[in-house]
Formats: sequence, structure tokens, C-alpha cells
Amino acid sequence: MLRTMAEQAFSRTAGAPLVGGNAVRVLRDATENYPVWEAAIARARHTVHVEMYIFHRDAVGRRYVDLLTRKARDGVTVRVLYDWFGTGVGPALGLFSPLMAAGGTVRPFNPPSLTAALGWVRRDHRKLITVDAEVAFIGGLCIGQAWEGRPDLGQEPWRDTAVEIMGPAVEEAEQAFAESWRLASDNPCESLPMAPSGAPAGSVNLRLIPTDPFTANLLRLDLLVTTLARRSLWISDAYFIGTGPYLEALRRAAADGVDVRLLLPQDSDVAWTVSISRSLYRPLLEAGVRIFEWSGTMMHAKTAVADGRWARIGSTNLNLTSWIGNWELDVAIEDEGVARTLESHFETDLERCTEIVLGTYRGRARLRARREAGAARAAPRRVRSSRRVVRTVTGVGRSVSAAITGNRPVEDFELAPLIAVGAMLVGVALLGLLAPRALAWPIAILAGWTATTMVVEAWALWRKSRQTRAPDRERRDPEPSTRHPEPEPRTEHPEP
Repeated sequence: MLRTMAEQAFSRTAGAPLVGGNAVRVLRDATENYPVWEAAIARARHTVHVEMYIFHRDAVGRRYVDLLTRKARDGVTVRVLYDWFGTGVGPALGLFSPLMAAGGTVRPFNPPSLTAALGWVRRDHRKLITVDAEVAFIGGLCIGQAWEGRPDLGQEPWRDTAVEIMGPAVEEAEQAFAESWRLASDNPCESLPMAPSGAPAGSVNLRLIPTDPFTANLLRLDLLVTTLARRSLWISDAYFIGTGPYLEALRRAAADGVDVRLLLPQDSDVAWTVSISRSLYRPLLEAGVRIFEWSGTMMHAKTAVADGRWARIGSTNLNLTSWIGNWELDVAIEDEGVARTLESHFETDLERCTEIVLGTYRGRARLRARREAGAARAAPRRVRSSRRVVRTVTGVGRSVSAAITGNRPVEDFELAPLIAVGAMLVGVALLGLLAPRALAWPIAILAGWTATTMVVEAWALWRKSRQTRAPDRERRDPEPSTRHPEPEPRTEHPEP
């Protein structure tokens, strides 16, 4: 009865059923993932579906486009869904042109539109590849040179994790792709053929968890697992900005004797997230949570393993943008073998980490630890691209919120964003006083854009409602030739 209740709780919390009979293989970094992905695509006979947040226009991205193009020419149905914001300008510069010329279908997800003025900030952050509805790859890796590294520039490969799945759960992955593909279509009624249910391929039970904006499927599951963990909870994350309830859940688990560990990046492609993550360290450390920072190029894995039995691998980061703002895809696995593999990877990763301890962590110590780990790089930091702006703004917002509301002490490394935002607000105030028209124009443009969005949406709804009502009117009001003649009006005689 207890197990039935627990399974029911997990199913309702994650919004996903437990699917048995699967074979699962954990793949570490691009050195293990990319060759397996490419081999599976090369063997494809019927379909290849790719849903990818980032598809870079570099040597790795072009290699995958060439492979997909060859399969399309061989008659395989190739569908690629890329995130418009994450992938950037590569498609506009012809990244997917060879694939489309060969018959493949490529779609952007959620580009800017008059019908959604701010809708583009919600991203398709999923990383999914399915081949012939027989095998699925899900994890944190995108397609790009960063995951393979640049030895010529002294840049190591990004640390990341994904999983290979064969068995009945692949059908769930195909359904998740089909729904994303429909959302990216101009035809809201479009649907892909349902993938056949795969035969059992192993003994692993798992839940495939597709998260849509505002569903918070994985946030609820993360809170539940943190509450139920009895012995250990080891977490790796790339952009850790935990919410208050999640931070409190970690603190209570650690205070209750659970071995809670966080493995986070020491340097990041989104620099502000590291500073914001560190602003959350103190209360966690005081409660007994152990925090480690990866000294390599970038810790990009999104994994968790609890009590040596439960594991999670996927695309969701521990922040509100991922939990409730994006389309995400994760796998929750209930298997001791998979959990042991993740624990082994975590322990190996700790060999390249610096543990953060209260009262001893200083900036110089961090730089010294980086040098000792061989992570100091002479190559200049690459210019941040525009697709990172949303995350940066989120980090600055947390610093500003702390300064205004006093909900936590402001840390010394938050000095720069506070000065920058303060100076910007002073400039806005002066502009409003001295040149109000210069301030009014942007507001008017934004208001006009928003109004246009509403009018376009209303017009579309009005046309749709008219088209829907037209057949009903025809059924209720037949043509004049088929109507029955109305009776002549009677003349009423007055009562005598």
C-alpha cells in the first residue's frame, strides 16, 4: 500500500506515469554523447526528430547538418525544431539551407510575433533526439563546439550529462516532440503520426517529464524528492538560482541528517548567475549543505541522485526561468544501477572541484584553486551573445530586489550591478525631468506594440468565431427555396 501511494504521489506531482521495461544508458560529456547520437542518426531508416535549444553555426553544428542532410536525401523524414532565441542568427545565415534543400523540415520555436509582444521570452529549452521511434536521447547537451571544447584556444569541453533510452518510454518522447512541433506550426490542427509503442528493452522504470510554461512539473517533483530523501541528495546544476521554498527544503533535509551536496560552476557562460548563486550559499552552508564549484570550463549538467535509487537527468535548471518559464524535458529514473552510475560521476567530478566552506572562501583563494586545477585560461573571455540577456537581467533583478526589499543581506560582489542599476535609474529620472518627450516615445512605442498584439488577437478570434457560427446558421436557417411558406396572418375579429 505504501508503494502504491508513493507511486501515485510521484505520478501526480510530475504529471507523468511510471513507464517500465526500458533500457537506459547514462552518457557523460560530448565524448560519449556525440558519437552515439551520430551513429544512431546514421542508422535511421524512417524518422529523425531533433528538438534543440542551441544549434550552433560552427564546425559541430555544420557536421550535424551535413549528417541530417544525407539522411534526408536517402528518404528519411528529418524534422528539426530549434529555439529561435537560443540558436541565434545561424539559421538566417543559411545553417539549415542544405537540409531544407534535401527535403528536411526545419522550424523555429516561438519567434517574435505581433500576436505575442513578450511571448518570445518563453523558450523551448529542451534537448531531445529520437530516431525511428526506437531510441531517444535526452539531457543537457546542445549541438555546438563548446561541448567538444577548443584545444587550440585552451578551452576544455563543457561538463554535461545525457541519457539514452530504448523501450516503451520512447513513445512518450515522440509525443513530447509532436506537441512541440504542433506549437511551432502555423496550422494549430497539425499533428504527427503517433509513434508505435516500443517493445520492452530492459528493466528500468522511468518517468518522462515534459514541462510547459507555468506547469512547474519538475519544481514540484524536486520539492517532493528533497522532502523524501533519507540518506543522500547530490545535485549538479548550471544556473542555480533556487526559490525560497526549494532552498528551505534543502536546508531542512541537511539539518535532518541528509547528505545534501550541490555541484555548481565556478565560471559560467552567463557570468551573473555565478554571483547570484553565491548570494544563496550562506544559509545553505549554515544548515549543513555542502557546496562544490567546478574548476573546469563550464559545469552544464542538470542531474540529481537521491538515496542511491532515484535519479534525474534533463534540461531543467534550478531556477524559475526553467521551472515555470520554459518548455523543458527531463527523465526521472527509479533504478539503482543508474543511480550508482550518477553517484560515481559525481564523485569523479569532485576531484576537480573546490569546496566552499564558511569563513574561508575568498576571491584570492578561488583564483589560486583555479590555477592549481589547471583551469586558468589565457584566452580572452568570449563576447556574450544577445541570447544570454534574459538570464543576466534575472540575476541583476535579484540583487536589486535584495537591496530594495531587504529580504536578504546584500553581498560585496553585488556592488557593481547595484551601482549600474542605480546610475541607470538616476539617468531615467533626469531624462523624465529634463526631456520628458525622449522618455515618452519608448513608452508610446511599447504601448502601441502591446495594443497591436491585442487587436490582432481579437481580430483572429472574431474571424474564427464567425467561421464557426456560419455552418450553424446555415443549418438553422436553410435556403429560401427549401423553407416552408409562412402562414398568412390571421385577422382577429373583435369580441361581440
